[in-house]
Amino acid sequence: MEIKNKIVVVTGAASGIGKALAVKFAQEGAKCVVCADLNADGAMACADEIGGVGFSVNVGIEAEIKNLIDHVESEIGPIDLFCSNAGILTTGGVDAPNDDWQRIWDINVMSHVWAARHVVPLMTARGGGYLLNTASAAGLLNQVGAAPYGVTKHAAVGLAEWLAMTHADDGIGVSVLCPQAVHSEMTRGHEESVAALDGMLEPEPVAQACVDAIRDGHFLVLPHPQVLDYMRMKTADYDRWLGGMRKLNRQFGGTL
Repeated sequence: MEIKNKIVVVTGAASGIGKALAVKFAQEGAKCVVCADLNADGAMACADEIGGVGFSVNVGIEAEIKNLIDHVESEIGPIDLFCSNAGILTTGGVDAPNDDWQRIWDINVMSHVWAARHVVPLMTARGGGYLLNTASAAGLLNQVGAAPYGVTKHAAVGLAEWLAMTHADDGIGVSVLCPQAVHSEMTRGHEESVAALDGMLEPEPVAQACVDAIRDGHFLVLPHPQVLDYMRMKTADYDRWLGGMRKLNRQFGGTL
């Protein structure tokens, strides 16, 4: 899909990857970029910067995602590309409080489910569309010191795979973004973390990688190319890979 003249929605657009995506889509000539975020002021600021539309949304609530989609479809036009990008980080292990597990599950997984639930039928009815879901390299590998994050990102990748294999014949393209560390509010204070061992990228090249993947119809977006090598190591010898992950866990003291 080419971005030019398309109507695009980006959640988590107030900062980080989401803002970089919104800016990049505008530069690519999108007809309209809808910048949605829980941080309403940040969403409006991003929209003002690129000549888009700002929208306040809590992606952890299905009704708010539905309202976002309904509003865009009725007031702006049919959504060509929906970028389900918003996400959060929760650290800890299985002892993390149930409320924390539920919140990250709703935001990192169910927000993608709800977006697809309400936008895919509309796209299918008019012959196609595109979904870009932000997951993480943690969804392909895992995350030392953050069980809720690793688990939910695995689920996000699994959902994206399911959407791709189920709706391709309906004309729906799907890409899933799986970076390692990227400079953002989420990674602030974690610049020396295990997630940044291969370097912490700026959001702009990540956004460019997404545009390239959408243009070429590629499913997996890996701004850190090393992740593909790690995936191959994992599938080639799972026990050896787990041994390496245990070393990282010892080295970083079970923290990010």
